[in-house]
Amino acid sequence: MLREEKAACAPGNLTQKKGIMTTATQPQQFEAWKGFESGPWTEGINVRDFIQRNYTPYDGDSSFLAGPTEKTKRVWETLEKNYLSVEREKRVYDVDTHTPTDIDAFPAGYISEDDDVIVGLQTDTPLKRAMMPFGGWRMVKQAIGEAGKEVDPEVEKIFTRYRKTHNDAVFDIYTPRIRAARSSHIITGLPDAYGRGRIIGDYRRVALYGVDFLIQEKIEARDAIADAGFSEHWARYREEHSEQIKALKKLKKMAESYGFDISKPAKTAHEAVQWTYFGYLASIKSQDGAAMSIGRLSAFFDCYFERDLAAGIITEEDAQEIIDSLVLKLRIVRFLRTIDYDQIFSGDPYWATWSDAGFGDDGRHMVTKTSFRLLQTLVNLGPSPEPNITIFWDPKLPEGYKEFCAHISIETSSIQYESDRQIREQWGDDAAIACCVSPMEVGKQMQFFGARVNAAKALLYAMNGGRDEVSGKQIVEGYEPIQGDGPLDFDEVWQKYEEMLDWVVGTYVEALNIIHYSHDKYAYEAVEMALHDSNIVRSMGCGIAGLSIVADSLAAIKYAKVTPVRDETGLITDYVTEGEFPFYGNDDDRADDIAATIVHTVMEKIKAIPMYRNAIPTQSVLTITSNVVYGKATGAFPSGHKAGTPFSPGANPENGADSHGMVASMLSVGKLDYKDALDGISLTNTITPSGLGRTPEERINNLVGVLDAGFIMEK
Repeated sequence: MLREEKAACAPGNLTQKKGIMTTATQPQQFEAWKGFESGPWTEGINVRDFIQRNYTPYDGDSSFLAGPTEKTKRVWETLEKNYLSVEREKRVYDVDTHTPTDIDAFPAGYISEDDDVIVGLQTDTPLKRAMMPFGGWRMVKQAIGEAGKEVDPEVEKIFTRYRKTHNDAVFDIYTPRIRAARSSHIITGLPDAYGRGRIIGDYRRVALYGVDFLIQEKIEARDAIADAGFSEHWARYREEHSEQIKALKKLKKMAESYGFDISKPAKTAHEAVQWTYFGYLASIKSQDGAAMSIGRLSAFFDCYFERDLAAGIITEEDAQEIIDSLVLKLRIVRFLRTIDYDQIFSGDPYWATWSDAGFGDDGRHMVTKTSFRLLQTLVNLGPSPEPNITIFWDPKLPEGYKEFCAHISIETSSIQYESDRQIREQWGDDAAIACCVSPMEVGKQMQFFGARVNAAKALLYAMNGGRDEVSGKQIVEGYEPIQGDGPLDFDEVWQKYEEMLDWVVGTYVEALNIIHYSHDKYAYEAVEMALHDSNIVRSMGCGIAGLSIVADSLAAIKYAKVTPVRDETGLITDYVTEGEFPFYGNDDDRADDIAATIVHTVMEKIKAIPMYRNAIPTQSVLTITSNVVYGKATGAFPSGHKAGTPFSPGANPENGADSHGMVASMLSVGKLDYKDALDGISLTNTITPSGLGRTPEERINNLVGVLDAGFIMEK
């Protein structure tokens, strides 16, 4: 289990003394904590302990919820009329071309005079995008031009002559084989010119402890190893902590520009939400990661809401207005992206993922009234993909909550579901999702995001001896192609595929090690890491795309007759497949076992390679968003998949190949070993409401049944 591997990730031979609350801070005496049950969380940073001791599980239904306040309606109407409608016409509302962004780079900004519940914008104007050139100037310059703006020559001079960027460093180090793999699209979407993301700061710490204590804790952590003696790791540890301290001071300054002193803990529910949002806002002001998730907040917020409601400080309408206002801000996060980037990720996503529900290790469910309030925002503000609301599902969750989730899903199609038990058993009960399927323990772990390798294209390379089936170029040297014009032999193809995967995976991981070395050096996420423990677990989030295509093609070779079609140079460009063969996604072990073997084989090859900073290797079976881009760069397959056509998303069966229904496809995906894909396995299903039943009650009950069936795990 990954929870047992954490000791292996300790940083070198440095030993930090356990932090002790000093007289200067004495957080156990903070008035802000009155009414909360004390415990280890009052002796040191431990947000999970605070939550477990103070949250109130809610077993009821949605009848207590409130609609939007008049103020919420006015702010949302102003945003829609003056900003969102303009952005839809222009693609990009506006760009600041003069200010390299930072936590405190911009003055306070507001949507309107009514925007005074949860405040804070990335720049000084809603939807105005900021430059983040530390990741790479080339992409910033391209994005500015595509937005119809001109670059500031002084800024360009700084980032091309005086300040090296992450992107510069990566391409200084890249080897010829990495460049070849990148240009041929067998490896695509690498975070080598944009922020890597997949780091969830524990933004709750800002509210629970206040920034002054967090600064003091980082100073003590840095100085605890001052006499350990020089090493490269020792120097980096101290330098990174110094950057974190500077970032926390900027966070305080940014909050002060909005009229708030966040040096001390939040005293009310309103402050708890605002303080937490300021922590997140600092992150999205300073980084443009591919996924900027906000974490697991509902139970934490609910501790404050329940206390203030009991004291008569707020009403239910106030509580909903606060959550509505926070979610409204999360919906208008924007990063300066190129059109190419948007095509890779199918739009303009930022994955402000908010994880919720599930169970605690003590057996209590973690559904709270704020879990309901979060879903209610999809009613009060309308449907939206952001924040990416992700429910940790278990059949034993309260029926009222399951039914409300199903109702909101049917009405808005805006909720994602993940297996709570699988996540909790590997990552603990304070885990959250970074991006779409990547779990991690909040504040104690981060991921080196790795995009993914085109596992389907690798199969074609194996049969063509390393020649690209689209361009005909020799990308990989030293591999023999399949010979002859007769039917393909499964054992021969599988052997060549395994050999090709050695090269592909080795090249892929080498690129990731280079990327994350360079990112740490030139685009370090100081404020996000300041909201982590000083000694953390790091994972390397590798991934594969095209699983179903490989599984079906190998099944075709094994169970049918597949004959290659060559061009005049001998390159295999197509296949003639005769006879029937099983397709992955129909609960047929013949194809499903091949899929599971592919995932396991790739993971074993990844694990054999040393990782940057001793990261734990993990793998995801995605692509939810870039399946079109991968398909365009890939040729035809024995399965019948046509050249240039989109891949199916994630671990989904091939488009149209799952002929036995949704449950059968879920069972097929369930045969993939989660231990081989701890970074997550994605299955995207589409159901029309009418397909779930004739009445709303039938639809809700049937969707709950489908989710329950899909997430039942064998004991």
